[in-house]
Amino acid sequence: MARDLAGTILPAVLIALLIHVFLAQATRVYGQSMQPNLHTNERLVVEKLSYRFHGPRRGDVVVLHDPGGGSELLIKRVIGLPGERVTIADGRVFIDGVALEESYLNQETQGSGRSWLVPPLQVFVMGDNRQASRDSRSFGPVVLDQIIGRALFRYWPPDQIGILH
Repeated sequence: MARDLAGTILPAVLIALLIHVFLAQATRVYGQSMQPNLHTNERLVVEKLSYRFHGPRRGDVVVLHDPGGGSELLIKRVIGLPGERVTIADGRVFIDGVALEESYLNQETQGSGRSWLVPPLQVFVMGDNRQASRDSRSFGPVVLDQIIGRALFRYWPPDQIGILH
């Protein structure tokens, strides 16, 4: 009986561990930095596999380690890619001088007159709630190694289940 139980439980635990380490993990949204698109206590599935084949893409919602060294995970949107100049002016974000279309926002972007050149192997991230987000405007571009993965799917609350855009 114990041998049968171990033969069932041990492989299940091993499979779950492999999925968590290499493929996907669950995370919870804390704070208001991604409102109105994500809210506190929503639960997300973060897929870890695609960034092994290509880098983050503009508009991806990513989960990353806090660049400030804190233990919390941050959820932000990729705005600038390696080699691009990100500028904030007139309440908007510009990439290499071209205004970025950000249909997911419901407010202007603060920080006018600032500009950053995104180094190789880094990305510039921002929250959707620009007035309440600690993001690359304060800690600078993020090294790709600090990104855990792309937030792919919301599974809680039940009335909000679906793929993230």
